[in-house]
Amino acid sequence: MHKLKKNILIVDDDRNFSLSVRDYLKAGEAEVHVAHTGADCLAVCAGRRIDVVLLDQQLPDAEGADLCTAILNSNSQTKILFATAFPSFDNAVKAVRSGAFDYLSKPFELEELDLAIKQALRTLDLEKVEQFQNYQSEREREENVLIGESGRISEVQRLIDLAADADAPVLVTGETGTGKNVAARAIHFRGPLKQAPFISINCAALPEHLIEAELFGHEKGAFTGAAALKKGMFEVAEGGTLFLDEIGEMPAALQAKLLGVLDDGTFRRVGGTTVLNAEVRIIAATNIDLEKAVRTRKFREDLYYRLGVIKLHLPPLRERKEDLAGLSVFLVNRAAKGRHVRLADGEIEILTQYDWPGNVRELKNVLERAVILQRGEELRPSEFLEHAKKTVSTLPGRKSMGQAAPSMSMDEVEKSHILSALSAHENNYSRAARAIGISLSTLKRRLKKYQLL
Repeated sequence: MHKLKKNILIVDDDRNFSLSVRDYLKAGEAEVHVAHTGADCLAVCAGRRIDVVLLDQQLPDAEGADLCTAILNSNSQTKILFATAFPSFDNAVKAVRSGAFDYLSKPFELEELDLAIKQALRTLDLEKVEQFQNYQSEREREENVLIGESGRISEVQRLIDLAADADAPVLVTGETGTGKNVAARAIHFRGPLKQAPFISINCAALPEHLIEAELFGHEKGAFTGAAALKKGMFEVAEGGTLFLDEIGEMPAALQAKLLGVLDDGTFRRVGGTTVLNAEVRIIAATNIDLEKAVRTRKFREDLYYRLGVIKLHLPPLRERKEDLAGLSVFLVNRAAKGRHVRLADGEIEILTQYDWPGNVRELKNVLERAVILQRGEELRPSEFLEHAKKTVSTLPGRKSMGQAAPSMSMDEVEKSHILSALSAHENNYSRAARAIGISLSTLKRRLKKYQLL
């Protein structure tokens, strides 16, 4: 990747001094510019991005302190190193108040100047990282919203706001594609931890023998292939939020270790003896019935209650179809990225008839497909539902497109949806998994569950 070159400006009426400093600094990777008057200084700053300015206090046409404001008006993030041959406390205070980053007394060693410039550039880089993180946090806060005004989604929004202000574990439940990840991010980015890390791990996406090391890290030599110490997600997410997606797929042995972390707030890396503090907020999510899993001893009862201090259930899209119109407009506008498009007349009515077994994720995929593949301002995403309509309408007990018979269980609906996706994608597992918004490993587990693999 191309590295952006730094720009340094030397402003001093002593030409010999300026050239000596320029020649010294040019040995580095920065581009060095020289100005001998205040007017020349402002002309250079107006024409390019300047990262660091070495500014003399006395110039033929201006005082250095008076130039600081004008320099910062052109380059607000510029770091100004104020240099003077008349050092005094008053001059130092005046320079800092004018916006100077640091203060140097002439004569100074070139190594002292080099150190000051490196410190200024390091601070500049850190500020840019912080600005990017703030931008990302604000964007996450704006984008991770659950769209809808129905009573059920309004209650979810209320619980998200309550959870955001707390630090207790949260358990988010709901079918695949209902927006559990969005809800978890909303809790994080609406709360006091929004500037801290948000780390997500899918408990079903990793092989069982790797999940423990991924969560808690491992010491060098802890197992074959552990060539170096590696921090786990609990350490990476320190001070922030750790989101454990598909918690219902977590192996039983690891459930016990997670319970211990929640109870006493400490853990050890795999192969380690040092006790580490788990300074993180836990949010877990699952699309399975954990109460049933507890009854069948597939999930620890004590862990279920420990995770569910705050419970948040996301309703399936078929149970809040009054939100579909607003949700569709929101998703289309986000996918269009400034392109002027809209849903054709009658499209909302057609989309509302469909059951959306893949929930909001399926709706999002269909709408994005329409934005990408269809031309013109009017979109007809229902054209991408033709296969789904035919499949659903032929299921036993179906009355019309997308309306599930009361006798069908959720497992039957899910099995039907998977078969539909596989048929639509010619039994290509990877494409079918992407189409319904789940991982390939999750799809294979579902196929094994229904004895289809």
